[in-house]
Amino acid sequence: MTTVSREEYRKSLDALRADVESMGRDVLGQLRRALDALESDDHEEAREVIDGDDRINRQYLDLEGDCIDLIALQQPVASDLRFVAASFKILTDLERIGDLATNLARYALAGSSEIVPEARIQNIGDIARDQLGRAIDAYVDADSEACHVIAERDDELDVSCQNASDAVVRELVAGESDRWDVEQLLDNVSRVLLTIRDLERVGDHAVNIAARTLYMNESDAELIY
Repeated sequence: MTTVSREEYRKSLDALRADVESMGRDVLGQLRRALDALESDDHEEAREVIDGDDRINRQYLDLEGDCIDLIALQQPVASDLRFVAASFKILTDLERIGDLATNLARYALAGSSEIVPEARIQNIGDIARDQLGRAIDAYVDADSEACHVIAERDDELDVSCQNASDAVVRELVAGESDRWDVEQLLDNVSRVLLTIRDLERVGDHAVNIAARTLYMNESDAELIY
C-alpha cells in the first residue's frame, strides 16, 4: 500500500476539492450556454455545448478515479472519508447536469417554441442556474447554512415549472395553437415540456449537491430533501 505524509494527503484532498469545483464551473458554463442557445436560437452555440459533453464526461471519470484511489489507497477516516464520499456523489450530479445541458442544446437545434413565453422558460433557467451556482459555492466553502437555503428555494423552481407546464395546457385548451399543424404542435409541446422537466431536474441535482455537502460537513446532518 502506498503511504504518504499527512501534508501530501491534505494536498490531495485540497486538489480534489479544487477539481470538483472546476468541473462544477464548467458544467455551470455549459448550462448557461445552452440557455443562451435556447433564447437566441443560436445553433452554433448549441453545437458547442453538445461537443463539450465529452469533456465533462472525461472530467467525471478522471475525478471518480481520484476518489476511488483516495479511499482505497489512503483509507481516510471520519471527516476526510465523508468529504471524499460526498465529492464522489457530487461528481455524479454534475455529470448528469451536463447531460441535461446537452439536452437543452439539442432542443435549441430542434427549433424554438411559441407555446409559452420565452421569458418564462428563461426565468426557470435563471433559477436553476442560480441554484447550481449556489450549490457549488456551498461545497467549496463547506457552508451548511447555504445548503438549507438551496433546499428551501427549490420550491420556487418547482412552482415555476408547474406554472409553465400549466400554461402549455391552457394554450392547447384555448385553441390558440390552431396556427400550427398537428405534427408541429406535438413537436412544440413535447420540446417545451421536456425543457421544463430538464430544468426542474437541474434544480433537483443542485439540492442533491447541497445535501451531500451538508453530510460532508455534519456527520449527523438531517436530510434536507
